[in-house]
Amino acid sequence: MSTFWLRIMLALLIMSITPPRSDGQLEQWCIADEQTPDGELQMALDWACGRGGADCSMIQVNKPCYFPNTVRDHASYAFNSYFQKFKHKSGSCYFKGAAMITELDPSHNSCHYEFFP
Repeated sequence: MSTFWLRIMLALLIMSITPPRSDGQLEQWCIADEQTPDGELQMALDWACGRGGADCSMIQVNKPCYFPNTVRDHASYAFNSYFQKFKHKSGSCYFKGAAMITELDPSHNSCHYEFFP
């Protein structure tokens, strides 16, 4: 098979995995970068849940997003909360390099990650 057809097939596959929303925007969530050390994630998590204004109520004990109880999972939830709340007001998904954008919904079990268009 020629390289041209392989590229076409790959492009179609990617488009089918990440369908655009009806308004043409991709759905995006902000999560902790897998390569960021826990200490850096903890500092960014503390900022997001404090001065950053993220809603971190769902990662508290006995709440739907408490488990898995890891810094990485809690940071992902807090980063996304901040990102969704402030993305249209110059908020970003940076957190000093501790976070990244994903187009795959990170929600799991009863833990629902917010998405605001």
